Amino acid sequence: MLTAEQLRAARALIRWEQSTVAEKAGVSVETVKRLEKLDGPLLSTKSATLHALEAAFRAAGVEFTNGGEPGVKLRRKDPA
Repeated sequence: MLTAEQLRAARALIRWEQSTVAEKAGVSVETVKRLEKLDGPLLSTKSATLHALEAAFRAAGVEFTNGGEPGVKLRRKDPA
């Protein structure tokens, strides 16, 4: 389950503005702002919105981790 903290961390990791996240995910800037203000799992968010956000970040190389603590990291690029 995606958390608000992961959403904020993912955006910071790849240095995207909220407007960029919104554009890439096909959601409104207000949606991104609202979700980032929350804490914890985004349980009441539409699954289509969460999938769109995750897909946009994954396409940019972000991996979401949910081991002991939810987090984010950049996917390693394959060696040339």
